[in-house]
Amino acid sequence: MKSLKIGICGWGNVATGMFNALHDNVDAIKQNSGCSFNIEVIGARRDNPKCNPGNTKIVRDIFEVCNHDIDVVVELIGGVDVARELILKAINNKKHVITANKAVIYHHGDEIFTAAKEQGVKVLFESAVCAGTPIIKLLSEELAANNITKISGMLNGTSNFILSNMEEGSEFEPTLALAQKEGYAEPDPAFDIEGMDAAHKIGILSSIAYGSPLPPEDFYIEGITHIEKDDFTYAADMGYTIKHLAVAKLERNSLELRAHPALIKVSSHLANLKGVRNGMELDTDLIGKIHIAGSGAGQESTASGLISDLIHLSNCPNVDSSQKEQQKSVHELSVFGDLVFQYYFYLDAEDKPGVMASITSLLASKKVGIESIVQKEDRGKDSVPIILITDPFKENDHAELQKELLGLDSVKAIRSIRIEAE
Repeated sequence: MKSLKIGICGWGNVATGMFNALHDNVDAIKQNSGCSFNIEVIGARRDNPKCNPGNTKIVRDIFEVCNHDIDVVVELIGGVDVARELILKAINNKKHVITANKAVIYHHGDEIFTAAKEQGVKVLFESAVCAGTPIIKLLSEELAANNITKISGMLNGTSNFILSNMEEGSEFEPTLALAQKEGYAEPDPAFDIEGMDAAHKIGILSSIAYGSPLPPEDFYIEGITHIEKDDFTYAADMGYTIKHLAVAKLERNSLELRAHPALIKVSSHLANLKGVRNGMELDTDLIGKIHIAGSGAGQESTASGLISDLIHLSNCPNVDSSQKEQQKSVHELSVFGDLVFQYYFYLDAEDKPGVMASITSLLASKKVGIESIVQKEDRGKDSVPIILITDPFKENDHAELQKELLGLDSVKAIRSIRIEAE
């Protein structure tokens, strides 16, 4: 039986979730993988009253863990700077590293992987993207023979929970408060609802699939705070729903990276994933579209991903067997303004003759085609919603068109959402 000696750095919810899973599922792990794991030491600045580590040695200096007789350091402290320092110390001490920390991989991945290669150790991070939903090793190993042209999906459970509830008729603010109450959103939810969490994850996946650098160049990131519940009603009338999508797409040697809300067809696989679930769609040349869905957060899900890395490390300790040198990307990052989308526009307009004509005339002058335009029921106060779906046009022209539409005397307010092509 293969065995690993483990040092854990951090003793919060994720660490204790892994500790409990290793203890509670020990028989299943041995039976399914032939591996056994022994936690030799835990680096914890303070105790966690929710988990008793038993006789496991506790040290208060997390950096001291790297000096113990262990095979692998499991970094679960979170953050960026201290985590980077800890990981590099573990690597320099010839310890393998497993982490669930997407931020440190996103910001310092290339530096960390280079150091690991030089020292002959592995850095594994399955739980850094979508927790226990398997995607990292799927991309790097199982699909290695495929050309992957697009990765897209909902990579942030908080955003998907909020949008799913808004689709059912809830307002944004009460749904955010519910997400915080249920533990799906942090007290400061900005990282989730402004799109940064999903951006970090798609940046990591792009690095694996396309060799883009970590950190990547700046790319377009937009959150969900401007979406209204009425947008779901109007989108549904046209066969769409709204999701926060993170996208990496390779086309003609140009790499798209973006994370923003988008209308997607209600008939699509991703449209049907509700709540805190993460979901991804991969376009491959050998086996077509692949759909992956699962829990993207939580103790148990993250523990599953961490233990999968422990099993992988136990079965494949030789670095050369699976951790090949990452080839740097030769793909240029697309200029977001050059991309082409269809757009959904909501216009709050005065209920008077000539409104529709002024809108269509402006679009015609901008050479922007109209797929559909509908005037909805009067909302009162002489105001009507007008729902517009454009033909595809360049992102560069989007902001100017929106500004000029808002400049029409009859238009009081406007919002827009991109439509993701199938």
